[in-house]
Amino acid sequence: MPIPHQSTSRFLKLRHIIGVLLAVLLLSGCSAVRLAYNNVPELAYWWLDSYLDFNSAQSSRVRADLSTLQAWHRQNELPLLLATLDKTQAMAAGTVSASQVCAISDELRPRLQALLDRTEPSVLALTPTFSTAQLSHLAQQFEKRSEKWREEWLSGTAAQRRERRAKQLIERIESFYGPLDNAQRVLLQGAVADSIFDPVLNHREVLRRQQDTLQTLQGLQGGKADERKLRQDMRALVERAMASPDADYRKYAARLQLETCGTLAALHNSSTPAQRLQLTETLRDYAGDVRALMTSTR
Repeated sequence: MPIPHQSTSRFLKLRHIIGVLLAVLLLSGCSAVRLAYNNVPELAYWWLDSYLDFNSAQSSRVRADLSTLQAWHRQNELPLLLATLDKTQAMAAGTVSASQVCAISDELRPRLQALLDRTEPSVLALTPTFSTAQLSHLAQQFEKRSEKWREEWLSGTAAQRRERRAKQLIERIESFYGPLDNAQRVLLQGAVADSIFDPVLNHREVLRRQQDTLQTLQGLQGGKADERKLRQDMRALVERAMASPDADYRKYAARLQLETCGTLAALHNSSTPAQRLQLTETLRDYAGDVRALMTSTR
């Protein structure tokens, strides 16, 4: 079942390269998948450069590493993502449980870890080269993204925020199933109204990750650490980004995932034969694009 995208700030270098790769496959319109995937190195480069304002040497390294990463991903990871798409497609015609929906999401976590492992040498090489000016630029960009997040998720009344979330969720689901009927819209609106989603807690975690990233990079600036410490500190940063040290947030995130899986299962089980056919065809189109990408370089 399609997992709706939640916009959260993630560890700058590793998580957003990965986010671009996975979002292209799982969140883009089918007709755009091949074009977008083939342009991932360039798109990811410009996104990262907006945060760190690379110098000439860094720019050359990042561009080369992103191209190498994409080639590896095409050969090694696309077949695994295809298997997940095929499994999801096989589920689409019948009813599903919340645990089955969560299992599909859980299959992507090892793929995320594989990409993290693959990018580690590049990150370790670049991290000590960041200047004070670049880290100041990074802090400014974090603040801009944080302000945008606050405007989207914390502005307006609680009712207005729920309305925005419901609208986003309905639009995302309709991109897979086609138009929803009134009862299905009410189901999703009710799920949003009853949700444990807490924008204040989410924003607190966003700020924690940003500060953690800045402090870690500052501590490793200018070759202050040997290779062993550099690797340890960067791995620890990634681990904290993937599993927050805030126990309350971890419990909340786990509960929110279960809630989301339950909502998606309920929506799917309410779907008509025509909607399930639309979902099946959409997933089949994705799978066809992935197969084509596996056998081409452009």
